[in-house]
Parts: sequence; C-alpha cells; structure tokens
Amino acid sequence: MALHPDFSDSPYAVLDPSVRWFPADEALRDTSMEKLMPPLVAALRRKVKEFRDSGYVGATDTSKSLLNWWFKEPHLMPQPDGTMSEFQYFFAQREALETVIYLYDVIGARDKYDLMRFDSSGKCTNRTPASPVTF
Repeated sequence: MALHPDFSDSPYAVLDPSVRWFPADEALRDTSMEKLMPPLVAALRRKVKEFRDSGYVGATDTSKSLLNWWFKEPHLMPQPDGTMSEFQYFFAQREALETVIYLYDVIGARDKYDLMRFDSSGKCTNRTPASPVTF
C-alpha cells in the first residue's frame, strides 16, 4: 500500500482528510475510497477538520477550553537527564478527542443512529450517495 505523497513522516502532524491513509494503492483513492473505507469515515473526517479549522465553533465552553489546553498549550515533561521536553499528542489521539466532542457538542449525537447522517455511500441508510450530509 502506498501513501499519499503529502503524507507526513511525523505521527504528530495534523493531516488533511484528503491525504489520510486508506487500505489500497494511491492510484485507487479517487475511484475506490468509498468501497474500501467504512462509509461514515470520509464525511466525518471532513467535518472534524472544518470544526478544528473553525477554532472549535459549536463546542461548549468547557470542551473548547479543554481542546485549546490540550492542543495549543505547551506541556513540558521532565527527561531523565534533567531537561524538559514538550509532550505532543499523536494526531490520531487528537482527532479522536476532536471527533467525540464534535459529535456530542456540535451534532448532538447520542446514539449510533445519529452517526448515520455521515453515510456518504448509501449503504447504511436509504440516502443515495449523492445526497448531501446535512446537520
């Protein structure tokens, strides 16, 4: 499996949904992504990116404070040699936290059925794949 040419070598780098890993050769990204990834993933990743880029618009004050503290404040950790180094979250950790908060605070998702709004394939719902995701 090849990686997108813009895929970062750093596990901490914030990734755009268009360069995320998927289980096939890059040549198949445009034609097969919806067949190879769970049907809710692509749309949800795009929405979470918009949420992140907006500065977390729609999150509660508490959630926004936590997100900003986790990802915008330096967290220094002592090293064995007595120096301090900055702790960094892996991007997957960051995205997981942002996704949970986005789903709960912004979308109001409370159960698995609320996630069906992200079905861009039409395989999980009666919507046709061309139907827009609405919230």
